[in-house]
Amino acid sequence: MSGDERNNGAGSDVHSDVDILDSIVIGAGQAGLSSSFHLARLGISHVVLDADAEPGGAWRHRWDALTMRDVHGVAELPGDTPPPRDGERANVAVPAYFAAYERTYDLPVIRPVAVERVDEEDGMLAVRAGNDEWRARTLVNATGTWTHPFLPHYPGMEMFLGEQLHTVDYPGPAHFVGKRVLVVGGGASAVQFLGALAPLTDTLWVTRREPIWRTDDFTPEAGAAAVALVEQRVAQGLPPQSVVSVTGLMLRPQERAAEALGAYAARRPMFARVEPDGVRWADGSFERVDVILWATGFRPAISHLAPLHLRSAAGGIQLDRHGRGTTAVQDPRIQLVGYGPSASTIGANRAGRSAAKGVQRALASAPAEAVRT
Repeated sequence: MSGDERNNGAGSDVHSDVDILDSIVIGAGQAGLSSSFHLARLGISHVVLDADAEPGGAWRHRWDALTMRDVHGVAELPGDTPPPRDGERANVAVPAYFAAYERTYDLPVIRPVAVERVDEEDGMLAVRAGNDEWRARTLVNATGTWTHPFLPHYPGMEMFLGEQLHTVDYPGPAHFVGKRVLVVGGGASAVQFLGALAPLTDTLWVTRREPIWRTDDFTPEAGAAAVALVEQRVAQGLPPQSVVSVTGLMLRPQERAAEALGAYAARRPMFARVEPDGVRWADGSFERVDVILWATGFRPAISHLAPLHLRSAAGGIQLDRHGRGTTAVQDPRIQLVGYGPSASTIGANRAGRSAAKGVQRALASAPAEAVRT
């Protein structure tokens, strides 16, 4: 590696100006660590490049009020057990869990490395971050979505005099006491925000579509059916949709108080425009608000892969095995984990194993001259 030595794992003797690695993993969240574990088990030389200064992935950036009891769940990393679901802050517990895992398995994580682009050069993949460069025969992309929040545009947004926050900026419920908060979005985050805020302050909920509530138990069979719908999209090269678009919404016990206050029943359709002190609908009705909280989701953080031209005409990256795999159809050297059907903690673990196997296949099928060091 050119520049500063920033390795806190087993890859400290890897130098991009000398060695060509078998693989590079981009991202050290759950999917990236799982991939690294399985690559190491297969004896595949690799490094993990992580943009954050410390372990934890997106969990490091969650709000302080989010505890391990509040999260939907953190699946255990391969060969390990999950962290306890107690009252500890999630942005402390999960990073500590990931850090211990990196140490236990001596994973070759280098940080902080913010990958800017991946290029094809002389049959190799050149991964670039500032003045640093790594070269490899294959790539596992595990960058998730947290760094790519989606913020829709509505007329007048720039004129709003109150606060506008996205999920990534959420400071915790105490910040909103005494303010009228408009929550925008029809996903799990919006439901959770309303659950936390409605008992403390005045809230209003708007969504683009009528929410679909799930009233039955989310059984393994229901989960498999939901994943199958996501797989169908990525198999066609379509961009992945949000999880709740296929699973529906459910209220947890901690959201029942907000339900009793009518926070979910009073939902309105999307407004037409934003005004300095509120929002206005197409029918002329108006609501004054102090804060607009955009719980409008995220998109896959894959812009650094643009030079590889992996996107299909449909706008997404098509994956193999009818959308159930992790290999990019356009370039079998590229694996995507935490993308599409593997965008969950359980799915990310399974995808890590699949990605390692995909890397193994790509290396085995490479021309002899491409695998010579």
